[in-house]
Amino acid sequence: MSILAVLFGILSGCFLAVLVGIIGSHRRIGFGWAFLISVIFTPLVGLIVALLTDPLPGGGQRWGCIGTLVAILGLLFLAAFLLLLLAGGAVLAAV
Repeated sequence: MSILAVLFGILSGCFLAVLVGIIGSHRRIGFGWAFLISVIFTPLVGLIVALLTDPLPGGGQRWGCIGTLVAILGLLFLAAFLLLLLAGGAVLAAV
């Protein structure tokens, strides 16, 4: 398996988890919990759980504290991953 296939799988899984989180933000589960369930299990399981919860009254959104925490941690992990990826590529290019 090539590194690009693994990278594509990780990024597409994260993208789908964010989409499930956005769906969850319009429901009682909220963005953060829907996103976290999608990352821990699979985006399909997260989508099922998000759709099984009741919608918010009045069509509002619920991001919550965990949504902010997950977004900040996600950005930090993405930055660390890209830094390690670039550093590894630079080491391989130097050899």
